[in-house]
This record gives sequence, structure tokens and C-alpha cells, in this order.
Amino acid sequence: MNLPDSAKLSAGAIAAMREVADKLILPRFQKLAKGDVRTKTHPGDLVTVADVESEQALTKSLPALLPGSLVIGEEAASADAGVLDHLKQDEAVWIIDPIDGTANFVEGIPRFAVMVALVRKGQTIMGWIHDPIAGRTLWAEVGAGAWLEGESGRHIRVHAPPPPTQALSSMTAGLYAREFAHLKGRFARIIRLGSAAHDYWSLTDGRMHVLNFKRLKPWDHAAGLLIHKEAGGFNRMLSGAEYAPAEPNQVGVLCAPTETAWREIVALHQSEHQSGHPSG
Repeated sequence: MNLPDSAKLSAGAIAAMREVADKLILPRFQKLAKGDVRTKTHPGDLVTVADVESEQALTKSLPALLPGSLVIGEEAASADAGVLDHLKQDEAVWIIDPIDGTANFVEGIPRFAVMVALVRKGQTIMGWIHDPIAGRTLWAEVGAGAWLEGESGRHIRVHAPPPPTQALSSMTAGLYAREFAHLKGRFARIIRLGSAAHDYWSLTDGRMHVLNFKRLKPWDHAAGLLIHKEAGGFNRMLSGAEYAPAEPNQVGVLCAPTETAWREIVALHQSEHQSGHPSG
């Protein structure tokens, strides 16, 4: 399968994401009825009628942009984990998170987004994050950089932390893995946005410099990690390996503004962990 012009493909994906946001998500924001929300695996794992309908719409529209491509949606995968086997095939695969930050959406908090990644032969080749409230989209193509659609297609770069650039005490971090809790005092500030999409977005605009997640579902991370990398940031699994969306049950990723900062944080984490420092 040959990929079409990437700019045209991205424009089509952004248009599809914007359409579901405008027609299916925003009209229900802060207007959800009781029957519009249900739980999945546990009380905090929520899904709404907007999640389901948006995923269904994107599942129909995205493959039309790339004939022969397959789709993995978060809600479809929750119902049948077997769809993840698509990632092992040679065909290009769209990975959809119809509403990332569903709990925020349910609570009326305007930090949620539509996330889409395009994966081929185990590698994320394009990724998009659409913020319905702001009406803007971050997107990236492997090897071609990251862009902000909605502001004249502005090329984006990860913002460096305040000087001194390599001092952890000048950086804001989002630490979601419990074993990193012992490092919280090393950073200037800890923030949690309740949406991986907004966490990754914050890495590009200077609100956050360091981000750590433990469990890595591809719909939550494939697009964001590519955007961060293409914007000039450095991210790796804690093992040092590159993130691979097709690998099952991956655990532990760290994003930093530079490789030097990444290595400093990993070394500090390993040193304090080995010394028996409580992890919190």
C-alpha cells in the first residue's frame, strides 16, 4: 500500500476529527443525560454515548482516506481485544481514541481531545490530537516534524525549560507511574491534567517538560509520543527502547525536553530506587 500525499491525508484526517467533534462531542459537552454515561472495567473507567458514536463515525470515514487500511478503536478494543492483532499485519492501521479524557468530559471540564494515530508495520507514521474546545489540531509525520493546524500551519518545537536548562528543579512534570513518586520533590511543579492528549500537548507549549506514564494503551500514546518526538523532544521506554505501538503490554515511558535530561532523570530514578528510597 502506497501512502498518498501526507499533507492531503492529514487534512482529511483533521476534517474527519473536527466533524465528529463539532457534531457528536461538543453538542453533548456539559449536557450529558444520566443514561449517556456508563462504566467499563471499573467505576472510574467511563464511556459515553459521544465516545461510541464518535468512534463509529471515524471508523467509517478514516479508511476512506486510505483504501485498504484497518481500524482499531478504543471502545472496539475494549469489547474485543482481538482487534489489536491488526497491528501485526502489513496494512496501515488507524488507532482511534474518540474522547481522550472522558472523565473530564463527563465532569464538564474542558480538557479532552480526539486522538488518532496511523501505524504501519509496527511504527507510528502520523499522529493527530484535536482539541474540540480550542478548535485546533496538533499533528506530526515521522521524519517531517510536528505542526499546529489552526494557526496557519505553524511548525512547533518543544519549549525548553527555564534556565538552567538541565536543572530538574526548573522543570514542570507529570508523573503518573507510582514508582516515580519519590522524584516529585526534584521538580518545580507537578501537574496532572486528566487527559494524555492534553499532557502531550502541554509538552509542546511549555506548560510541562517531563512526562511519565506506566501502562501504555496505543490509543492513548501512539499519536502523542510521535508528536513530542517530531517536535524535538526525547522519549523512550525506561529500558531505553523506542516505543512500539504494536508491542503488547508495554510498561513505562518517559518524555523529556532533551536526551541529556532524560538520562539524568532515569539515572536518578534508578539510583534512588536501588538505595531503597520509598516510592510512595
